[in-house]
Amino acid sequence: MLKKTIKYVDYDGNERTEDFYFNLNEAELTELRLSRNGGIEKMLERIVKEQDAPSIIATVKEILLRAYGEKSDDGKTFMKSPEISHKFECTEAYNDLFMEICSSPESAANFFNALLPAKIQKAIAEEEAKRKAAENAQN
Repeated sequence: MLKKTIKYVDYDGNERTEDFYFNLNEAELTELRLSRNGGIEKMLERIVKEQDAPSIIATVKEILLRAYGEKSDDGKTFMKSPEISHKFECTEAYNDLFMEICSSPESAANFFNALLPAKIQKAIAEEEAKRKAAENAQN
């Protein structure tokens, strides 16, 4: 789970600082992967390579809103719904976060990597280490 503290100005002109929560669990990641022919990874590679801006923007928005939710005080539940996502989308906090992600590839990569469950992050890091070790062995 990613807790993102966002400082923004609301529609009454008040400066606010709030915590927002984002999470994609393994089931949601599997659904995302299987919802695209060839998987979401291949689709992302393709749209980035082709610089397909409309598809990139739509995908960023989809993942951002799919990951957003409200964590219960006791930490037992993380509620998500179209209504909860829409309520967040209607805030200046969403606007600021969306613009941050879209204007910086580094911010986007950091944000989306932080959404992944810890064991998936660990597996990715291990695979990356193996890949680098293999590259170094070839050089």
